Amino acid sequence: METIQPNLFERLNNWIKESVTIKLASIGFLILILMIPSAWIESLISERQVRAESVVKEISDKWSGEQTVTGPILIIPFTKRERIDKGKNGIEIKEWTETAFFLPNRLDVQSKVNSEILHRGIFEAAVYQSDIKIQSQFEKPDFTKLNVSESDVLWKEARLALGINDLRGISKNPVILSGGVEKVAEPSNRIGLSTQIGSSGTDAYNPDQVAIHYPASSATENGVVVPLLWNSASDFTKDVSVVLGLKGSTLLFFVPVGKTTHVKVEGAWSSPSFTGNFSPSKRDVNEKGFIAEWDILHYNRPFSQQWIGDGQKLSGSEFGVKLLIPVGQYQKSMRTAKYGVLVILLTFVALFLVEIMRKVRIHPFQYILIGAALIIYYSLLLSFSEHMGYDLAYLIATLATVTLVSLYAITFLVERKLVAVFSSFLVFFYLFIFVIIQLQDYSLLLGSIGLFLIIALVMYFSKNIQWYKQN
Repeated sequence: METIQPNLFERLNNWIKESVTIKLASIGFLILILMIPSAWIESLISERQVRAESVVKEISDKWSGEQTVTGPILIIPFTKRERIDKGKNGIEIKEWTETAFFLPNRLDVQSKVNSEILHRGIFEAAVYQSDIKIQSQFEKPDFTKLNVSESDVLWKEARLALGINDLRGISKNPVILSGGVEKVAEPSNRIGLSTQIGSSGTDAYNPDQVAIHYPASSATENGVVVPLLWNSASDFTKDVSVVLGLKGSTLLFFVPVGKTTHVKVEGAWSSPSFTGNFSPSKRDVNEKGFIAEWDILHYNRPFSQQWIGDGQKLSGSEFGVKLLIPVGQYQKSMRTAKYGVLVILLTFVALFLVEIMRKVRIHPFQYILIGAALIIYYSLLLSFSEHMGYDLAYLIATLATVTLVSLYAITFLVERKLVAVFSSFLVFFYLFIFVIIQLQDYSLLLGSIGLFLIIALVMYFSKNIQWYKQN
């Protein structure tokens, strides 16, 4: 009986079916294709995080924004003169005002923060109402050090300035006492100074032409100013106290304007973050709330105790408390999604080893469906984590995905024992990634060791595979 030889097409088809190289190439190609939706998932996570941050900012802005309290600062203008020799036309004396700024010798701040959570849909924002008490003590300004005559000091125009980031947060009329006498504060959205007064010579100096808005500094564009109404240097009072009710969101910062600054902040928030340019000298955090204290000297900050002109910046030394509701599910989901390609690769490698070792045929389309399930996993994780937190969402997404893939694997992995082993591999992969995400400080170390062991296991189970057929 004559044997029918397969034609070229049949031989090529059999070669493709039997070739390990073609199988590996097709699996690699499928992994590259699946990287596209994997990138879409990461983009979706970033978009949801941006959305959450924008909603939180919108909620916070309607309440009041982040607050930084600067001051009080003593502001005293003075007259400056310059003689201009005009030859035959005589001598002209030009006059203008400049402003001297003085920081307190001692500053003591006590703040009690009453926090609450505002909701919009699934998003939350931390806001607070703070009762702030400020005690400060000034030294009498020594204008001789500034080469300014006492007669040129405009004591009647002396002011106190208190910088506040968002004036909408002032919930009570500020009570400001100077020398035990209550003063009336005025709001200012831009505390600025017009320096040009006039000149004497052709134009006589007229004090009524002075246009002064009294800046606190270029760093405190918003705040309140207090006219001190001093008639002379003898009216100077060194003690200044402020009682302020201030609303804000997320952050409450202070600027250490005192030569010695002590700040104490307490509140019923169990997970505060002490941030800024200085760490607390004392802190106590428990489930009921927190107490933190800062002690800062003028040596520690990047600005001087007194200066002339509004070029001095008081930024770069802020510190305080951050009341932030954790949105770590987005960061954790993003970090988890970055392992997506690794999970797909390891899963496909496991299926490929099953094919080779147990002579099971798995179609590329079946690889694609399993890969799609492994990618949708991250969408499940993100959506559930927004409602119930990352840990519980991880458990639900893992159980759902492993169950789905395992039930589907029964259709081509006929042996139940083989399906159980494959499902165990998936559970191990997801458990391994979960541990890495939780141990953030040791994630690189643990991840490197884990991947090394996984490669070692793959080498061990593939050591007896005949990659090339023997003639």
